[in-house]
Amino acid sequence: MTGNSNQVAIEPPGTFIKMELEARGWSQRDLAFILGQTEQQLNPLLSGKRGITPDMARLLGDTFNTSPEFFLSLQGRYDLQNSKEPDPAVKTRAGLQAHFPVRDMIRRGWIQDGEASLLQLQMSRFFEAANDDRLGDIAFAAKRTHYDAAPPHQLAWVFRVRQLARQMEVETFSTEELRALLPKLRSLMVDPEAVASVPSLLAGCGVRFVVVEVLPNAKIDGVCTWLDDASPVIGMSTLYDRLDNFWFVLRHEIEHVLQGHGKQSIGMLDHLTGESANDANGAADEETVANTAAADFCVPSAKMSSFYARKHPYFSERDVVGFAALMAVHPAIVVGQLQKRMKRFDYLRKYQVSVRRHLLKEAIADGWGNVAEAQL
Repeated sequence: MTGNSNQVAIEPPGTFIKMELEARGWSQRDLAFILGQTEQQLNPLLSGKRGITPDMARLLGDTFNTSPEFFLSLQGRYDLQNSKEPDPAVKTRAGLQAHFPVRDMIRRGWIQDGEASLLQLQMSRFFEAANDDRLGDIAFAAKRTHYDAAPPHQLAWVFRVRQLARQMEVETFSTEELRALLPKLRSLMVDPEAVASVPSLLAGCGVRFVVVEVLPNAKIDGVCTWLDDASPVIGMSTLYDRLDNFWFVLRHEIEHVLQGHGKQSIGMLDHLTGESANDANGAADEETVANTAAADFCVPSAKMSSFYARKHPYFSERDVVGFAALMAVHPAIVVGQLQKRMKRFDYLRKYQVSVRRHLLKEAIADGWGNVAEAQL
Protein backbone atom coordinates (compact mmCIF):
# COMPACT_ATOMS: atom_id res chain seq x y z
CA MET A 1 0.00 0.00 0.00
CA THR A 2 1.51 3.33 -1.07
CA GLY A 3 -1.04 5.82 0.34
CA ASN A 4 -0.55 8.21 3.26
CA SER A 5 0.68 6.29 6.31
CA ASN A 6 -1.61 8.37 8.56
CA GLN A 7 -4.74 7.19 6.75
CA VAL A 8 -6.94 4.47 8.21
CA ALA A 9 -6.50 1.42 6.01
CA ILE A 10 -9.51 0.72 3.81
CA GLU A 11 -10.45 -2.93 3.61
CA PRO A 12 -11.30 -4.45 0.21
CA PRO A 13 -15.01 -4.42 -0.66
CA GLY A 14 -15.12 -8.22 -0.22
CA THR A 15 -14.67 -7.71 3.54
CA PHE A 16 -17.84 -5.61 3.70
CA ILE A 17 -19.74 -8.20 1.66
CA LYS A 18 -18.71 -10.95 4.08
CA MET A 19 -19.81 -8.82 7.06
CA GLU A 20 -23.17 -8.23 5.36
CA LEU A 21 -23.58 -11.97 4.78
CA GLU A 22 -22.89 -12.63 8.45
CA ALA A 23 -25.41 -9.98 9.51
CA ARG A 24 -28.06 -11.61 7.36
CA GLY A 25 -27.18 -15.13 8.35
CA TRP A 26 -26.24 -16.03 4.79
CA SER A 27 -23.39 -18.22 3.68
CA GLN A 28 -21.15 -17.81 0.68
CA ARG A 29 -23.11 -20.61 -0.92
CA ASP A 30 -26.33 -18.64 -0.37
CA LEU A 31 -24.84 -15.58 -2.09
CA ALA A 32 -23.64 -17.74 -4.97
CA PHE A 33 -27.17 -19.08 -5.36
CA ILE A 34 -28.67 -15.57 -5.34
CA LEU A 35 -26.16 -14.27 -7.90
CA GLY A 36 -26.40 -17.35 -10.09
CA GLN A 37 -22.69 -18.08 -9.73
CA THR A 38 -20.52 -20.78 -8.20
CA GLU A 39 -18.68 -20.38 -4.90
CA GLN A 40 -15.43 -20.68 -6.81
CA GLN A 41 -16.41 -17.66 -8.92
CA LEU A 42 -17.09 -15.61 -5.75
CA ASN A 43 -13.87 -16.47 -3.94
CA PRO A 44 -11.65 -13.84 -5.68
CA LEU A 45 -14.24 -11.13 -5.03
CA LEU A 46 -14.66 -11.91 -1.32
CA SER A 47 -10.92 -12.23 -0.76
CA GLY A 48 -10.18 -8.88 -2.39
CA LYS A 49 -8.25 -10.36 -5.30
CA ARG A 50 -10.84 -9.17 -7.81
CA GLY A 51 -12.55 -5.81 -7.90
CA ILE A 52 -16.23 -4.99 -8.22
CA THR A 53 -17.18 -4.27 -11.81
CA PRO A 54 -20.17 -2.08 -12.75
CA ASP A 55 -22.12 -5.23 -13.67
CA MET A 56 -21.35 -6.82 -10.31
CA ALA A 57 -22.24 -3.58 -8.51
CA ARG A 58 -25.73 -3.79 -10.01
CA LEU A 59 -26.10 -7.43 -8.92
CA LEU A 60 -24.94 -6.67 -5.38
CA GLY A 61 -27.22 -3.64 -5.23
CA ASP A 62 -30.24 -5.81 -5.95
CA THR A 63 -28.99 -8.48 -3.57
CA PHE A 64 -28.55 -6.16 -0.56
CA ASN A 65 -31.28 -3.69 -1.52
CA THR A 66 -28.93 -0.72 -1.97
CA SER A 67 -27.53 1.32 -4.84
CA PRO A 68 -24.86 0.07 -7.26
CA GLU A 69 -23.00 3.35 -6.64
CA PHE A 70 -22.40 2.30 -3.03
CA PHE A 71 -20.37 -0.71 -4.10
CA LEU A 72 -18.54 1.20 -6.83
CA SER A 73 -17.63 3.82 -4.22
CA LEU A 74 -16.22 1.12 -1.93
CA GLN A 75 -14.14 -0.23 -4.79
CA GLY A 76 -13.00 3.23 -5.90
CA ARG A 77 -11.80 4.26 -2.44
CA TYR A 78 -9.95 0.98 -2.01
CA ASP A 79 -8.31 1.27 -5.44
CA LEU A 80 -7.30 4.89 -4.86
CA GLN A 81 -5.70 4.10 -1.51
CA ASN A 82 -3.70 1.30 -3.09
CA SER A 83 -2.70 3.21 -6.21
CA LYS A 84 0.88 4.23 -6.84
CA GLU A 85 2.09 7.65 -5.75
CA PRO A 86 2.27 9.85 -8.89
CA ASP A 87 5.51 11.31 -10.14
CA PRO A 88 5.84 14.68 -8.30
CA ALA A 89 6.91 16.22 -11.60
CA VAL A 90 3.31 15.84 -12.83
CA LYS A 91 1.96 18.24 -10.19
CA THR A 92 4.86 20.60 -10.75
CA ARG A 93 4.38 20.68 -14.52
CA ALA A 94 0.62 21.18 -14.10
CA GLY A 95 1.13 24.06 -11.67
CA LEU A 96 3.70 25.76 -13.88
CA GLN A 97 1.73 25.20 -17.09
CA ALA A 98 -1.30 26.82 -15.46
CA HIS A 99 0.64 30.10 -15.20
CA PHE A 100 3.45 29.94 -17.74
CA PRO A 101 3.90 28.74 -21.34
CA VAL A 102 6.17 25.93 -20.13
CA ARG A 103 5.54 23.51 -22.97
CA ASP A 104 6.33 26.14 -25.60
CA MET A 105 9.42 27.22 -23.67
CA ILE A 106 10.65 23.62 -23.60
CA ARG A 107 9.89 23.22 -27.30
CA ARG A 108 11.89 26.35 -28.08
CA GLY A 109 14.84 25.14 -25.99
CA TRP A 110 14.59 27.98 -23.46
CA ILE A 111 14.41 25.46 -20.62
CA GLN A 112 14.93 21.71 -20.45
CA ASP A 113 12.26 19.23 -19.38
CA GLY A 114 13.23 17.25 -16.32
CA GLU A 115 12.33 16.20 -12.81
CA ALA A 116 10.28 18.55 -10.64
CA SER A 117 12.96 20.38 -8.66
CA LEU A 118 15.10 21.01 -11.73
CA LEU A 119 12.13 22.35 -13.70
CA GLN A 120 11.19 24.70 -10.86
CA LEU A 121 14.75 25.91 -10.57
CA GLN A 122 15.01 26.63 -14.28
CA MET A 123 11.74 28.57 -14.30
CA SER A 124 12.75 30.60 -11.26
CA ARG A 125 16.07 31.51 -12.87
CA PHE A 126 14.52 32.20 -16.26
CA PHE A 127 12.03 34.71 -14.83
CA GLU A 128 14.63 36.15 -12.45
CA ALA A 129 12.25 35.37 -9.62
CA ALA A 130 12.99 35.13 -5.92
CA ASN A 131 10.61 32.19 -5.63
CA ASP A 132 8.59 29.87 -7.84
CA ASP A 133 5.23 31.57 -7.28
CA ARG A 134 5.67 34.86 -9.12
CA LEU A 135 7.39 36.43 -12.07
CA GLY A 136 10.46 38.53 -11.55
CA ASP A 137 9.56 42.16 -10.93
CA ILE A 138 11.17 43.41 -14.13
CA ALA A 139 10.24 46.72 -15.70
CA PHE A 140 9.99 46.99 -19.44
CA ALA A 141 8.35 49.05 -22.13
CA ALA A 142 6.76 46.86 -24.78
CA LYS A 143 4.87 47.45 -28.03
CA ARG A 144 2.10 44.85 -28.02
CA THR A 145 -1.52 44.34 -28.93
CA HIS A 146 -3.13 44.28 -25.50
CA TYR A 147 -3.52 46.99 -22.89
CA ASP A 148 -4.09 44.85 -19.81
CA ALA A 149 -1.40 43.15 -17.73
CA ALA A 150 1.15 41.38 -19.90
CA PRO A 151 0.20 37.69 -20.18
CA PRO A 152 2.86 35.11 -19.35
CA HIS A 153 3.65 34.12 -22.95
CA GLN A 154 4.55 37.74 -23.68
CA LEU A 155 6.54 38.08 -20.47
CA ALA A 156 8.40 34.86 -21.33
CA TRP A 157 9.44 36.49 -24.61
CA VAL A 158 10.71 39.56 -22.75
CA PHE A 159 12.70 37.46 -20.31
CA ARG A 160 14.23 35.48 -23.17
CA VAL A 161 15.34 38.79 -24.66
CA ARG A 162 16.89 39.72 -21.30
CA GLN A 163 18.51 36.31 -20.93
CA LEU A 164 20.31 36.58 -24.27
CA ALA A 165 21.19 40.24 -23.73
CA ARG A 166 23.02 39.45 -20.48
CA GLN A 167 25.59 37.46 -22.42
CA MET A 168 26.46 40.33 -24.75
CA GLU A 169 29.44 42.63 -24.39
CA VAL A 170 28.83 46.22 -25.45
CA GLU A 171 30.37 49.62 -24.88
CA THR A 172 29.37 51.78 -21.92
CA PHE A 173 25.93 53.20 -22.53
CA SER A 174 25.80 56.82 -23.63
CA THR A 175 22.58 58.70 -24.32
CA GLU A 176 24.53 61.31 -26.25
CA GLU A 177 26.18 58.75 -28.52
CA LEU A 178 22.87 57.01 -29.14
CA ARG A 179 21.22 60.28 -30.11
CA ALA A 180 24.19 61.13 -32.34
CA LEU A 181 23.77 57.74 -34.05
CA LEU A 182 20.28 58.58 -35.32
CA PRO A 183 21.40 60.34 -38.55
CA LYS A 184 23.58 57.33 -39.38
CA LEU A 185 20.67 54.97 -38.83
CA ARG A 186 18.44 57.21 -40.92
CA SER A 187 20.89 56.94 -43.82
CA LEU A 188 20.50 53.15 -43.82
CA MET A 189 16.80 53.25 -44.59
CA VAL A 190 17.32 53.29 -48.35
CA ASP A 191 18.83 49.78 -48.43
CA PRO A 192 17.08 46.74 -46.86
CA GLU A 193 20.35 44.85 -46.49
CA ALA A 194 21.76 47.67 -44.34
CA VAL A 195 19.69 46.52 -41.35
CA ALA A 196 22.42 43.93 -40.74
CA SER A 197 24.67 46.70 -39.37
CA VAL A 198 22.14 47.86 -36.76
CA PRO A 199 23.18 45.46 -33.92
CA SER A 200 26.83 46.51 -34.01
CA LEU A 201 26.00 50.21 -34.30
CA LEU A 202 23.77 50.02 -31.24
CA ALA A 203 26.37 48.00 -29.34
CA GLY A 204 28.83 50.82 -29.94
CA CYS A 205 26.49 53.09 -27.96
CA GLY A 206 26.00 50.58 -25.16
CA VAL A 207 22.60 49.27 -26.30
CA ARG A 208 22.12 45.52 -26.49
CA PHE A 209 19.98 44.42 -29.45
CA VAL A 210 18.34 40.97 -29.59
CA VAL A 211 15.91 39.33 -32.02
CA VAL A 212 13.59 36.63 -30.64
CA GLU A 213 10.74 34.90 -32.42
CA VAL A 214 7.49 35.21 -30.49
CA LEU A 215 5.75 32.31 -28.80
CA PRO A 216 2.39 31.25 -30.30
CA ASN A 217 -0.28 33.97 -30.00
CA ALA A 218 2.13 36.43 -28.36
CA LYS A 219 1.66 39.44 -30.59
CA ILE A 220 4.55 41.60 -29.54
CA ASP A 221 7.02 43.20 -31.91
CA GLY A 222 9.35 45.27 -29.76
CA VAL A 223 10.51 45.91 -26.22
CA CYS A 224 12.78 48.24 -24.30
CA THR A 225 13.97 46.75 -21.03
CA TRP A 226 16.88 47.48 -18.70
CA LEU A 227 19.30 45.02 -17.09
CA ASP A 228 20.18 47.88 -14.74
CA ASP A 229 19.95 51.67 -14.88
CA ALA A 230 22.86 51.87 -17.31
CA SER A 231 22.21 48.79 -19.46
CA PRO A 232 19.34 49.22 -21.94
CA VAL A 233 18.16 46.37 -24.13
CA ILE A 234 16.09 46.55 -27.30
CA GLY A 235 14.36 43.34 -28.31
CA MET A 236 12.50 42.80 -31.57
CA SER A 237 10.47 39.91 -32.91
CA THR A 238 10.07 40.96 -36.57
CA LEU A 239 6.47 39.80 -36.17
CA TYR A 240 5.77 41.80 -39.30
CA ASP A 241 8.75 41.01 -41.50
CA ARG A 242 8.67 44.30 -43.40
CA LEU A 243 11.18 47.09 -43.82
CA ASP A 244 8.82 49.88 -42.76
CA ASN A 245 7.74 48.05 -39.63
CA PHE A 246 11.34 47.29 -38.66
CA TRP A 247 12.43 50.91 -38.76
CA PHE A 248 9.31 52.20 -37.04
CA VAL A 249 9.60 49.70 -34.18
CA LEU A 250 13.35 50.20 -33.84
CA ARG A 251 13.07 53.99 -33.65
CA HIS A 252 10.15 53.63 -31.23
CA GLU A 253 12.23 51.54 -28.85
CA ILE A 254 15.27 53.82 -29.25
CA GLU A 255 13.11 56.71 -28.08
CA HIS A 256 12.13 54.70 -25.02
CA VAL A 257 15.84 54.23 -24.30
CA LEU A 258 16.66 57.90 -24.84
CA GLN A 259 13.84 58.92 -22.50
CA GLY A 260 14.69 56.28 -19.90
CA HIS A 261 11.27 54.71 -20.24
CA GLY A 262 10.62 51.27 -18.80
CA LYS A 263 12.91 51.51 -15.78
CA GLN A 264 10.14 51.85 -13.22
CA SER A 265 6.83 50.75 -14.75
CA ILE A 266 5.86 47.20 -15.63
CA GLY A 267 5.24 48.10 -19.25
CA MET A 268 4.39 50.69 -21.87
CA LEU A 269 1.66 49.27 -24.02
CA ASP A 270 1.09 50.14 -27.66
CA HIS A 271 -0.68 48.74 -30.67
CA LEU A 272 1.26 46.95 -33.38
CA THR A 273 2.01 48.68 -36.61
CA GLY A 274 0.61 46.62 -39.45
CA GLU A 275 -2.61 45.24 -40.77
CA SER A 276 -3.97 44.24 -37.37
CA ALA A 277 -3.19 47.56 -35.72
CA ASN A 278 -5.64 49.14 -33.35
CA ASP A 279 -5.71 52.84 -32.63
CA ALA A 280 -4.45 53.51 -29.15
CA ASN A 281 -6.83 56.16 -27.90
CA GLY A 282 -5.63 57.51 -24.59
CA ALA A 283 -2.23 55.83 -24.91
CA ALA A 284 0.36 56.64 -22.27
CA ASP A 285 2.35 59.84 -22.77
CA GLU A 286 5.53 57.77 -23.16
CA GLU A 287 3.99 55.82 -26.01
CA THR A 288 2.82 58.99 -27.73
CA VAL A 289 6.34 60.38 -27.52
CA ALA A 290 7.86 57.18 -28.93
CA ASN A 291 5.28 56.91 -31.72
CA THR A 292 5.82 60.52 -32.76
CA ALA A 293 9.59 60.10 -32.81
CA ALA A 294 9.30 56.91 -34.87
CA ALA A 295 6.93 58.45 -37.42
CA ASP A 296 9.06 61.58 -37.87
CA PHE A 297 12.17 59.45 -38.19
CA CYS A 298 10.72 57.37 -41.01
CA VAL A 299 9.18 60.28 -42.91
CA PRO A 300 8.87 63.74 -41.31
CA SER A 301 5.19 64.11 -40.45
CA ALA A 302 4.84 67.57 -42.01
CA LYS A 303 6.27 66.40 -45.33
CA MET A 304 4.22 63.21 -45.27
CA SER A 305 1.04 65.17 -44.56
CA SER A 306 1.82 67.64 -47.34
CA PHE A 307 2.42 64.83 -49.85
CA TYR A 308 -0.75 63.07 -48.76
CA ALA A 309 -2.86 66.23 -49.06
CA ARG A 310 -1.53 67.04 -52.54
CA LYS A 311 -1.97 63.58 -54.01
CA HIS A 312 -4.98 62.15 -52.18
CA PRO A 313 -6.94 60.19 -53.24
CA TYR A 314 -4.87 59.26 -56.31
CA PHE A 315 -1.35 58.08 -55.48
CA SER A 316 0.49 56.84 -58.54
CA GLU A 317 3.36 54.43 -58.11
CA ARG A 318 5.64 56.97 -59.79
CA ASP A 319 4.67 59.65 -57.25
CA VAL A 320 5.34 57.33 -54.33
CA VAL A 321 8.74 56.19 -55.61
CA GLY A 322 9.71 59.78 -56.38
CA PHE A 323 8.68 61.00 -52.92
CA ALA A 324 10.66 58.16 -51.31
CA ALA A 325 13.74 59.19 -53.28
CA LEU A 326 13.24 62.79 -52.14
CA MET A 327 13.03 61.58 -48.52
CA ALA A 328 16.12 59.36 -49.06
CA VAL A 329 14.31 56.20 -47.94
CA HIS A 330 13.27 52.94 -49.55
CA PRO A 331 9.78 53.12 -51.15
CA ALA A 332 8.57 50.59 -48.55
CA ILE A 333 8.82 53.28 -45.87
CA VAL A 334 6.46 55.62 -47.72
CA VAL A 335 4.15 52.79 -48.75
CA GLY A 336 3.80 51.73 -45.11
CA GLN A 337 2.77 55.23 -44.09
CA LEU A 338 0.25 55.47 -46.93
CA GLN A 339 -1.23 52.06 -46.18
CA LYS A 340 -1.89 53.10 -42.61
CA ARG A 341 -3.41 56.46 -43.54
CA MET A 342 -5.60 54.98 -46.25
CA LYS A 343 -6.30 51.77 -44.31
CA ARG A 344 -5.45 49.92 -47.50
CA PHE A 345 -2.83 47.34 -46.62
CA ASP A 346 -2.84 45.87 -50.11
CA TYR A 347 -1.64 49.13 -51.68
CA LEU A 348 1.72 48.70 -53.50
CA ARG A 349 2.42 45.65 -51.37
CA LYS A 350 5.21 44.63 -53.73
CA TYR A 351 7.46 47.25 -52.15
CA GLN A 352 7.14 45.71 -48.68
CA VAL A 353 10.43 43.86 -48.68
CA SER A 354 11.57 41.38 -46.04
CA VAL A 355 14.36 42.30 -43.61
CA ARG A 356 14.62 39.36 -41.21
CA ARG A 357 17.00 37.36 -43.37
CA HIS A 358 19.42 40.29 -43.46
CA LEU A 359 19.05 41.08 -39.77
CA LEU A 360 19.72 37.53 -38.61
CA LYS A 361 23.13 37.55 -40.28
CA GLU A 362 24.59 39.72 -37.52
CA ALA A 363 22.08 39.91 -34.65
CA ILE A 364 21.93 37.71 -31.57
CA ALA A 365 18.81 35.79 -32.50
CA ASP A 366 16.60 32.98 -31.24
CA GLY A 367 13.88 31.20 -33.17
CA TRP A 368 13.02 30.24 -36.74
CA GLY A 369 14.62 26.86 -36.18
CA ASN A 370 17.61 28.21 -34.28
CA VAL A 371 18.07 27.99 -30.50
CA ALA A 372 20.49 30.61 -29.22
CA GLU A 373 22.87 29.42 -26.52
CA ALA A 374 22.05 30.88 -23.13
CA GLN A 375 22.87 30.20 -19.52
CA LEU A 376 20.15 30.10 -16.90
